[in-house]
Amino acid sequence: MIYFDNSATTKVDKNVLETYQKVSNKIWGNPSSLHDMGEMSFNLLEQSRKQIASLLNVKPHEIFFTSGGTEGDNWVIKGTAMEKRMYGKHLITTAVEHPAVKNSMEQLAQLGFDITYLPVDDEGRINIQDLKDAIRPDTILVSIMAINNEIGTIQPLLKSAEVLKDYPKVHFHIDAVQGIGKGIQAAIMNDRVDFVTFSGHKFHAPRGVGFIYAREGRRIAPLLTGGGQEKNLRSGTENLPAIAGMAKALRLLLDGEDQKVALQESIKEKIYNHVTKFEKVVAFSKIQANFAPHILCFAIKGVRGETIVHAFESNGIYISTTSACSSKKQQASSTLTAMKIDSTISTSAVRVSLDSANSLEEADEFNRIFDQLYQDFSKINKNS
Repeated sequence: MIYFDNSATTKVDKNVLETYQKVSNKIWGNPSSLHDMGEMSFNLLEQSRKQIASLLNVKPHEIFFTSGGTEGDNWVIKGTAMEKRMYGKHLITTAVEHPAVKNSMEQLAQLGFDITYLPVDDEGRINIQDLKDAIRPDTILVSIMAINNEIGTIQPLLKSAEVLKDYPKVHFHIDAVQGIGKGIQAAIMNDRVDFVTFSGHKFHAPRGVGFIYAREGRRIAPLLTGGGQEKNLRSGTENLPAIAGMAKALRLLLDGEDQKVALQESIKEKIYNHVTKFEKVVAFSKIQANFAPHILCFAIKGVRGETIVHAFESNGIYISTTSACSSKKQQASSTLTAMKIDSTISTSAVRVSLDSANSLEEADEFNRIFDQLYQDFSKINKNS
């Protein structure tokens, strides 16, 4: 079995799973309880927070635990809108964001907020001048993803930060769910960013856990109110086993990051160089510095994406259509639509997404199976 669907989710690392099980078995107290078991749980919670903060070179009190990327995006966007609504109701994002961002924005629009969606070029990237032109006196938030989850475009985060230095009261949010551990941490955690969203299951932690970075001094309203956990900003008993596992997963992810990124780039390049030799293949991802090392999106003209996915699956190779969140709905890629790619091609798009656990030998096997499938698809198209 070859698993090339890591942007959808990653396998829990065995060392992380051991931590999860150990904490579940030995430290099951509520971190808010006053007794010794509660104190032990609280200490581990704060130790995990400190480890994550240290790995990202931020302060522990700037890390807040969540249930994952969707909650984090919703919290930052809606929390900013609630906190700063007296100062303005204009928010800026891009036309290629994950549904967690896009749908949060659309919900705010229904409540009277004004949303600007920055267009993208033929590589799925925003233009900095468009960002400059979009900022208004009533702008309260700019939200830009680090790496596009469908085709792997790296957005110009540092240039965006430079623009926003002239607007210190505007919150700057980065969705880094696809970006952590991919060699761009300096851009993600730049000195102008205010909020960053992370999701544990994208880097070998359990599902259902994540965190946000919130810069000291920046205020957002809570979405979840209740017992007052996470400094009264995110109530709900903390998922301590998953949080401890996530802290370990992040440490393992960033250990030897450069070598891991280089391996993913090599695998991506081997597949890219092979499949793009075929006449009916259209590649939307590229082999260059401003594209992620782990995502390769391409289409075979005349063959629907779900057909390609199932054909590879029947040969023991797991890939996806462009986004796991919309794959079962058989929707055209929102990113490719924003790039003005014709729907007859965009509905044929599939995504290969890599991890450091993958190998060049798996790329060779993928290419071998691709050759077989391409011939089969060509015969079907010829006879139809």
